Amino acid sequence: MNPRTYLATTRRIGLQLLADRRTVALILLVPTILLTLLYFLYKDVPVPAGQTRMFDRIAVNMLGVLPMLVMFLVTSVAMLRERSTGTLERLMTTPLRRGDLVAGYTTAFAVAAVVQSLILSAVTFWLLGVQVEGSVALVVLVAALDSIVGVSMGLLASAFARTEFQAVQFMPIVIGPQIFLCGLLLPREEMADWLYALSALMPMSYAVDALAEVRQHADLTASYGTAAAILLGFGLLAVALASATLRRRSG
Repeated sequence: MNPRTYLATTRRIGLQLLADRRTVALILLVPTILLTLLYFLYKDVPVPAGQTRMFDRIAVNMLGVLPMLVMFLVTSVAMLRERSTGTLERLMTTPLRRGDLVAGYTTAFAVAAVVQSLILSAVTFWLLGVQVEGSVALVVLVAALDSIVGVSMGLLASAFARTEFQAVQFMPIVIGPQIFLCGLLLPREEMADWLYALSALMPMSYAVDALAEVRQHADLTASYGTAAAILLGFGLLAVALASATLRRRSG
């Protein structure tokens, strides 16, 4: 990877992203709005004595779901747009390498992902009053990693789509099963053995596992570290595969 072309690519993509107000709004505002809707949905649900609000548990878990979902959608469509408009084909005739392009996309969107995670976490804990046993910083870290994994998976998925519409169609295929099996709807330990094994192959499961550790334990646990490391590993693997499978054209 050439540092000069990598930085130039990152800058170009970052400026393009900032100029697209709808995409910026989708990244920064939509997850917050959805989480706020959930707050009002569970606001009047009775809380038994000695127990935490149901919304607190759901909100923390959603920090492992919403960032990945939104960043997957945005990144996959953005990369397909580069290819379908011919921009990618023109860039590949220059000294720009595949690794420079993928790394530039990953960096630019990862910055947006981190900002998204900070805003979403701030709204969750300081505006909606969600409480956890552990450090809020650990939650923010997982939310940021989760967003970055969504970016890398979006880049990978874009290699197998020919149009922006096809990129969107990958979302229920890639993200849908993860939402069902990550532990959001049912604890993974209570699933059938084959479903549990399948969930172990999905990065969102480790985001939810790590967030559960923060929600339940005041101190940093080994399980949290393991889940966060595996989540990061999924992201690095997806970036490597995206770079290897990158094509110039959508057709």
